[in-house]
Amino acid sequence: MKEEIPPVLAKTIPGLAGNWEKFSEYFKQEKIPAKRSILCEGNIAKRIYFIESGCLRMFFTEENKDVTVQFFLEGSHVCSMESFLKHIPSRFNLETLEASTFYTLSKENYLRLISELPAFNEYFQNYINTRMFYYVNLLLDYIRLSPEQRYHDLLEKHPEILQRVPQYHIASYLGITPVSYSRIRNRR
Repeated sequence: MKEEIPPVLAKTIPGLAGNWEKFSEYFKQEKIPAKRSILCEGNIAKRIYFIESGCLRMFFTEENKDVTVQFFLEGSHVCSMESFLKHIPSRFNLETLEASTFYTLSKENYLRLISELPAFNEYFQNYINTRMFYYVNLLLDYIRLSPEQRYHDLLEKHPEILQRVPQYHIASYLGITPVSYSRIRNRR
């Protein structure tokens, strides 16, 4: 029986569905319980995680305090890109917030896929550009918008995060204390 391509990969990587038989061995399914680190600051990122189910957060630690940078849900993928591409220590941690299922792509298989599937190479370059623009806008939002405005923006664009992520992680993402976050939520 022919193995079907996982939907998260079919939707994410152009050209993969038509070549799944050839490239299926490049991907490994992993199931990780909630509240587990899949990458720690200082380690080299060795895999890209394509999220089939679950929720993750990217964060770093500053003065013994976690600072959340972003959340990732089903249908997206995550990696400490600079670490992965340049083989340098990651400046971020990745942690599952829920039990999660991923399809992982190792650096070796990433390089093979880049050279063997031109559509993936083009997709990945566009993905890196998209991430760069996302982080530029995130930085500008932190400079221009108040925490309350950033909360309303998150509520409007990603209400599912507010339902699935603990409040103290959302407060960290917004750059405020959990008490301030409670006050903002109660003002709606």
